[in-house]
Amino acid sequence: MFSITVRDHIMVAHSFRGEVFGPAQRLHGATFVVDATFRRAELDEDNIVVDIGLATTELKAVLADLDYRNLDDEPVFAGINTSTEFLARYIADRLADRVHAGALGEGARGLAGITVSLQESHVASASYEREL
Repeated sequence: MFSITVRDHIMVAHSFRGEVFGPAQRLHGATFVVDATFRRAELDEDNIVVDIGLATTELKAVLADLDYRNLDDEPVFAGINTSTEFLARYIADRLADRVHAGALGEGARGLAGITVSLQESHVASASYEREL
């Protein structure tokens, strides 16, 4: 399996419901390093997985909807604990939507899957892997 990874970051504010979250139940900020990995079994006719420039642009576009936002105030997240794991899936699904819409080029239609990883500190990260 071949893969390429592009990276960006987001800064958000949010809070959680539930005692399991301890002090994170209060409003707090988080900065996530976001890696999006695109994979496929065989390279396309240009011998690439996907256009890295387009992958970078589309990741940035998906993250723009989250960056510098209080996620508690976003209607799409109403009543949802926006955990690192949840956000990894949310971002992967938005990238998949863009692949299916053709935003990453026709060659991207041959992608097998996407993995999104969010690093919330130097010791903790979460990821979500999905097929296309």
